[in-house]
Amino acid sequence: MTDTNVIERRSLHLELVERIRLLIVESHLKPGDKVPEKDLCERFRVSRTPMREALKVLAAEGLVRLEPNRGAWVTVVTVDEVEEVFPVLGALEALSGELACTNITDAEISHIRWLHDQMMQSYTDRNLADYFKTNQEIHRAILLAAKNQSLTNTCQALSARMQRARYAANLSEERWADAVSEHEQIIQSLEARDGNQLSRILVQHMKNKQESVVKWLRKTTTDQETSAI
Repeated sequence: MTDTNVIERRSLHLELVERIRLLIVESHLKPGDKVPEKDLCERFRVSRTPMREALKVLAAEGLVRLEPNRGAWVTVVTVDEVEEVFPVLGALEALSGELACTNITDAEISHIRWLHDQMMQSYTDRNLADYFKTNQEIHRAILLAAKNQSLTNTCQALSARMQRARYAANLSEERWADAVSEHEQIIQSLEARDGNQLSRILVQHMKNKQESVVKWLRKTTTDQETSAI
């Protein structure tokens, strides 16, 4: 029987980054938590060296902060950071949509349609984890279809910083339904290769995400303050 926690050596570095990132995004490691390096090394059967290299990548993404002689800590997403980053992400995604409509192939459109259908099934099943994963794959596929490496690198770096908050904010049923409707418009515009329309939809999509994330963060802060009284 295969142990799913054991990482194959050929993909050690990349896989380790992805697994720790997922622990953070899904709040198994919560904002403000110390990253348990020793426990994670034992869990994934890796040495301290690749673990620390992975944490450096996550620190560059803004998901953890490294403190000399104290280890790594999961960062706290703030309202100010969200309001600073999301408009930039919206502009980058709008550009990626416009370029994608010019450069995308029929095969890439078919793949994104398939991902969209998978995401819709996850929504029907109320499987948030799978929905979020496929949602991210769709945005990444559109970004890659733009065929601009500088745009891809910049957008992915900023997006990684916001993943945890975006995942949590999607718990709202109202926002989830709205996001699904927006994605229907995204796939339709992409299939029509209407770059201007797709660009506008992606900007609004990101604005709506920003609003839901800010609302969630403020509620979370209020709840924490109330519980401390």
